[in-house]
Amino acid sequence: MLSKIALSFVSGLGCKSYRQLMEIYNSPEEVFALSHSELTNIFGKHKSIITAIEQKSTFARAEEELRFCEKHHIKPLYFTDREYPQRLNRAGCEDTPPLLYYMGSADLNTERTISVVGTRKATEIGKENTQKLIDDLQHENILVVSGLAYGIDTQAHTTATEHNIPTIGVVAHGLDQLYPPQNRNLAKTMVQTEGGLLTEYPSQTRINPSYFPARNRIIAAMSDAIIVVEASEKGGALITANLGNGYHRDVFAFPGRVDDKYSTGCNRIISNGRAVLIQNADDVFSLMNWSRKNNAQAQQTTMVLDLTPDQTKIHTILSQHGPMAIEEIMEHTSLSLPKIAAALLDMELKNICRCLPGKTYKLN
Repeated sequence: MLSKIALSFVSGLGCKSYRQLMEIYNSPEEVFALSHSELTNIFGKHKSIITAIEQKSTFARAEEELRFCEKHHIKPLYFTDREYPQRLNRAGCEDTPPLLYYMGSADLNTERTISVVGTRKATEIGKENTQKLIDDLQHENILVVSGLAYGIDTQAHTTATEHNIPTIGVVAHGLDQLYPPQNRNLAKTMVQTEGGLLTEYPSQTRINPSYFPARNRIIAAMSDAIIVVEASEKGGALITANLGNGYHRDVFAFPGRVDDKYSTGCNRIISNGRAVLIQNADDVFSLMNWSRKNNAQAQQTTMVLDLTPDQTKIHTILSQHGPMAIEEIMEHTSLSLPKIAAALLDMELKNICRCLPGKTYKLN
């Protein structure tokens, strides 16, 4: 592993060049053993790269990084390692990191992986949609990936840890720090609940704004499905969605009101065909052609709620479509407004549902 890390520290040798070298040579050790003339044939006028490889000047830094990893239980994952997320290798991404640093215990090659992304300035509806989406992934053996940022990312990770769903935060810095610092306890909980933190950056890497869009290629490439909950016209969530399109990943988005700033991005990628409209986790499973493992449990839970016929109709609609206003419930059930209001009041008293801001109702 030492020479693999040492090669990654060679200044000017990016991910793409590193991987191209490994298509020619069997290992980094073989690259470090090349003669001056061979290196010159490869790198031409890039004298600094030739000198660093010849003098092996990056090995001291690599040894320091290995010590840091050992001390903090971080696993360096090389792209040929079994534990490396193989979806990255299959994504067709030319600059996929040849080396990742991983702190955690989740299986990065689990059968199903989804990424949940969105704006840092999430609305209450956006957070509710994220929470309901993750709530419905219990018992489904799914890995949830996001970027540990404020807003939608934080809600996705938080809800996943509450249900012991493995969740990975892909960060844009070394694992000797954490950004945003307010998510430090959340990150610790993620690691402790069979999730983890993943990055391409070694320790001592300064936080750089350009690294955040770059890390989105990892989020997109290691997912089977990318779910955008809320997004404005520009931002990291849409970058991730667009990258996902390029990697032939399935991209989904929650729709929003046309006058909602943080729904414009979702509405646009739905309207231009770059994302499929969804309203809940059932839509994702159906569109991905995934079978659900908790259907029987969900049906059993509904049966023991002791609902009236009207309440059963409302419960079914809310479980299928997520939070809805009374007017929307009327459209789906054909029940009168007084009947719906009475049923919802009783369901609230029984702690079956609750009223959200905007007079929408959500199942507990």
